[in-house]
Amino acid sequence: MNNESYPGFFVNAAKRSLPVACFMLILFDNLNSRATERSPNIVLIVADDLGYGDVQCFGQDRCKIPTPHLDRLAQQGMRYTHAYATASVCVPSRMSIMTGRYAFRFNAPQKGGSWGFIGLQFQPGQETLATLLGQRGYRTGYVGKWHLGTLMSTFDNQIQEIGTVDYTKPLKIGPNHFGFDDSYILPGSLDMYPYAFVQNHKWVGDVSAVKGWSAFARMGPAAHEFEDTKVLETIAQQANQFIATNQSQPFFLYVALTAPHTPASPTADFRGKSDLGVYGDFVMNTDHTVGQILTALDQSGISQDTFVLFTSDHGPASYAGRQRRSRASQMKELEKLGHYAAGGLRGYKFSAYEGAFRVPLIARWPKKIPAGKTSTSIVGLVDLMATISEATDPSHKTPDNHRIGPDSLSFLTTADQKIAPPRRESILLQGTRGFAFRSDAWKLILCPGSGASGRWGNAPASDEAWRDAIMEYGAPLESSSDLEQPPFLQLYNLEIDPTESMDLARSHPDRVAELIAEMKQLINQGHSHGGSSPAMQARKVPIFRYVPKTLGLSPTRSH
Repeated sequence: MNNESYPGFFVNAAKRSLPVACFMLILFDNLNSRATERSPNIVLIVADDLGYGDVQCFGQDRCKIPTPHLDRLAQQGMRYTHAYATASVCVPSRMSIMTGRYAFRFNAPQKGGSWGFIGLQFQPGQETLATLLGQRGYRTGYVGKWHLGTLMSTFDNQIQEIGTVDYTKPLKIGPNHFGFDDSYILPGSLDMYPYAFVQNHKWVGDVSAVKGWSAFARMGPAAHEFEDTKVLETIAQQANQFIATNQSQPFFLYVALTAPHTPASPTADFRGKSDLGVYGDFVMNTDHTVGQILTALDQSGISQDTFVLFTSDHGPASYAGRQRRSRASQMKELEKLGHYAAGGLRGYKFSAYEGAFRVPLIARWPKKIPAGKTSTSIVGLVDLMATISEATDPSHKTPDNHRIGPDSLSFLTTADQKIAPPRRESILLQGTRGFAFRSDAWKLILCPGSGASGRWGNAPASDEAWRDAIMEYGAPLESSSDLEQPPFLQLYNLEIDPTESMDLARSHPDRVAELIAEMKQLINQGHSHGGSSPAMQARKVPIFRYVPKTLGLSPTRSH
């Protein structure tokens, strides 16, 4: 210890001529109070299909939906304007959030049925946010949409699906096997049966009804009491109950909202509140739910000691909009009214464009994070594990500890930091039909077109874009290496072209080659930490995830 550790302390002590014994007592009492300072509570709130532009402080004049609670949260903390979900759909994005690991590094999931009946996406024993914090003395809770797979009790050990699940028996494997002390979940999204909550692995209510909602009219098993318009209120009540009853030790609460994912199902208090139909109403309802959780922290007197993180699992769905029933390109109708759910970025959920991956991210920790700040650094939701790890253990250094999220890099920036955390320079993004790779200002898309089927409004549709690319190429394809050039990929400079309107792949072939090499290295080395971190066992992953079968070329033949 030196004088710089406590500026002014030694000077003031000398001026007062305190006895040495008294001085040492004060000094050691100061050190002891710092050493025993309680770790912060952690509240992670993840919205479902909420776009970058759906929050006022991110979308600004392109956002026509009031979000006062999220705006206040941003004013009290830090706003990240280049935050990325690692996938353009729910499951792989949530896998990386939970584990600090890219979803493509996992082996095939366990067999399961459709929608909320999906099998385990990874096995018990996998390091998760909850196991990490449980080892540090945290009480851990999960409330809301799970969608990481379960193992349900079935008749005659059949695969879980409609008609095979015994709802009178608890889950065989669920959130509590992944480190959560308490859980209150919906197995899938709000429009994915079974429509029933599961509390600590036991089904809530009598799951013998059949219900479905107007978005896609997916009829399936449901609890008699379950109603789509009551789900957000239930999630808020369960989250607030966890906060109220778990203050004797630091806690970690993961709140996975079901909104504004279809079906847009605002509570009665929010119907007709916005000028943008049920989608606008549901976003306002989502903001209100966040406000209820923040109010619970305030009323418990623990806001100052709580690290709150808010984000969304990926970008908005193009089929959502003014009406509850899903329709292709319905989101375009809101854009004509001046509301851009993707913030004016190109593409929507499912695609490989920015609108699918760029998400709002806010971090608030009054004792540590400076208020009202904005970060333009590249961060990923895969980084939440390392960030939370550092917040709960300041000695944590991600590059030296590969167990804590092999692809996770802390973005924690506190007011008292002398040196900023290492900056993430690149991130790999997984679309439904194409990878994308951002490195500094450059973004490479490993497919022609949108990287999505186009069924719901992403353009150009994948199969059509591939057909046009083949015609333009004008020569037979012999291996995947033939695809590592235009017109089979796209290159954008997001610093000068954030809307991805100018494809620079032809004019910058050297940059394309550099990014492909960098991306392959990231995939094959098994981690994102650099240096000498031990690699995970990585399976072979083709960088071209989808090539139409009609081309007669398998993307797995070669990298």
